[in-house]
Amino acid sequence: MRNISALQAKQYWQANIRLVLSLLFIWALVSFGFGILWSDALNQITFFGFKLGFWFAHQGSIYVFVVLIFIYVRCMNRLDERYGLQESDKVDSVNRGEC
Repeated sequence: MRNISALQAKQYWQANIRLVLSLLFIWALVSFGFGILWSDALNQITFFGFKLGFWFAHQGSIYVFVVLIFIYVRCMNRLDERYGLQESDKVDSVNRGEC
């Protein structure tokens, strides 16, 4: 793993926090908004035989959360590459007995 400057480390963590907050906002919107706040309006629509608000409250928010995990991994891998902190470097250092 290469060493990065303090400015680059700060930019890296700012981008990481911005990504996490964005994904948490989307999950909150889907789980709380679609599943609770707007469920009455969404229940007018059926999805696989279920009312859409009900589906989001019981299944949809879980599916969205899993998709957001994969999006986070992909975005973090790109961010790591941008700052030279690829996962392969971490695996190599573990294989050499480094932390």
